[in-house]
Amino acid sequence: MKSNNVAIRVENVSKCYRIGLKEEIHDSLGKSFISFLKSPLRNYKKYRSLYRFDDAVSSTDSNKDFENPSDVFWALKNLAFELKQGEVLGIIGKNGAGKSTILKILSKITRPTFGQVEIHGRNSSLLEVGTGFHPELTGRENVYLNGTVLGMKKKEIERKFDAIVDFSGVEKFLDTPVKRYSSGMTVRLAFAVAAHLEPEILIIDEVLAVGDAEFQAKCLGKMSSVAKEGRTVLFVSHNMGAIAELCSRVIWLEGGRLKQDGFPSDVVMQYLSSSEEKVGCWSMKPDKVLPNHLAWLRKARILSSHGNTETTVFRFNERPKVEIEYEVKDKVRELGVYFWIRDSFGNVILISNDNDGSPHSEGLRGPGIYHSVCELPANTLKPGRYFVGVGITGRPQGDVQDEHRDVMNFSISDVGYPFKRRAGVISPYLDWKVTRHEEQEVAGGSSRLGGYSLLS
Repeated sequence: MKSNNVAIRVENVSKCYRIGLKEEIHDSLGKSFISFLKSPLRNYKKYRSLYRFDDAVSSTDSNKDFENPSDVFWALKNLAFELKQGEVLGIIGKNGAGKSTILKILSKITRPTFGQVEIHGRNSSLLEVGTGFHPELTGRENVYLNGTVLGMKKKEIERKFDAIVDFSGVEKFLDTPVKRYSSGMTVRLAFAVAAHLEPEILIIDEVLAVGDAEFQAKCLGKMSSVAKEGRTVLFVSHNMGAIAELCSRVIWLEGGRLKQDGFPSDVVMQYLSSSEEKVGCWSMKPDKVLPNHLAWLRKARILSSHGNTETTVFRFNERPKVEIEYEVKDKVRELGVYFWIRDSFGNVILISNDNDGSPHSEGLRGPGIYHSVCELPANTLKPGRYFVGVGITGRPQGDVQDEHRDVMNFSISDVGYPFKRRAGVISPYLDWKVTRHEEQEVAGGSSRLGGYSLLS
C-alpha cells in the first residue's frame, strides 16, 4: 500500500543516451513514421539495442549484448527511492554519476528510458542560476522575466520584489542593463529570485557553489530557512558541508545506480572515504631536501597505541600515535616539529608542536637524527576519516620552515562509540562533578539553607 505523504516516488528509473548521435525529435506522428520508413534498418537497430534493457542492466558488463556497445551510455540504471513531504534530500556523487539526469527527469526536461516517476505537489526547479536572464534588459526587468520563467505569477513577483532586491544587494544597479553586471552581481540577482519561490517541492542543482564566501553563507541561510518551513527539497551539490548541514537524508549515486541511502554524515563520510587512499606512513627523499635547510623531515608514521605497529584504523577508545623522524644538520634555535589533523570536511581539528611548553623551546638542538612522538587522547575524535600534515620550523625561519599537507590519513571506527548523531567536530569525554542539593532546617526558624554534597 502506497503512503499518502509521499511527495516524490522514483520507481526503477533508467536513462539511456546514444553517444555521438543527435536525437531526432518530431512534432507529429506522421513525421516520425516517415523518418522510420526512410531508414528502417538503422531505426530497427537503434530501437532494438535501446530497448534490450534487461540484458543490459542485469549483466556485469551492462552493454556487452548491444549491437554497438560504445554508442550506448546508461546515465541511470534501475534507480528507485521515495521522498516524503517536508523531507530535504541531498544527492551526491562524482561527475557523471547521474545526479543532474535524475533532476532533469523530475523537472520534466527529459523523459526516462524506463521506469516511472510520481510527483505529488507543485514543483519548481533551479537547475542553472541565471536561466531566463536577458543581457539587454535591466535588472528590474530581468527579475520579472526570470520569475516568470521559474513559474511565478506577476502579482507574486510584485509582492516579493523588495525582498528579492534586498537579498541580492544590487539595488543601486537595478535599472542598469544586466550585460554591464559582473558575473557575481548576476548570480546574486538570479539566486535572489529563485530563493523566493514558494513551491511545495523545490529541486536545486549545484547553485550554492557560486558567488563569494559571504553570499554563499547567505544562500545557505536562506536554504536552511526554506527547509525549516516544511517544504520538500531535492538538493544536488559537491559542497559536502552544505549537504550535511541542510539535508535530513542523503543518497549517493555511482555509475547511475544507488550506492547508499541514509543519514547525511554517514553517507557523506563513506563517499569521501571511498575516493581516498589509506596512507599510514610518509617519507621524504634526501635529494628533495633544499641545500639551505638546516633541518628536514625524514619520515612520519601513524602507529597503534600498543605494539607501535603502523595502522590506519582505530576504535573510538584507542589512542593513535603520530611519530615524526627528522634530521638536524647544524645547531638550530627554537626548532620544533609539528602536525595538524583535519577532518573530511576540511576543518582543522588540532595543531600540536613538540616544543609546546617544553623547557628546550628556547634552547638549541644539535646535529643528529631525532624522533618526536605524540599520542592523541582516546574517546575524543568522532568516527570518520582524518588527514595528517607535518611540518618543521625554527630560527632562522627561512632556513628551516617546511610543510607537507595531508601526507597521511587514518579512520576512527564507530566501534565503542557511545553517542548517536551527536553534533560537534569532536566528542570528548569530559570530567563532570555532579552534586545533589540538600535542604537543612535552621535552628530557631523555618528558613532552609541549601547545601550540596558530591554524589558517590
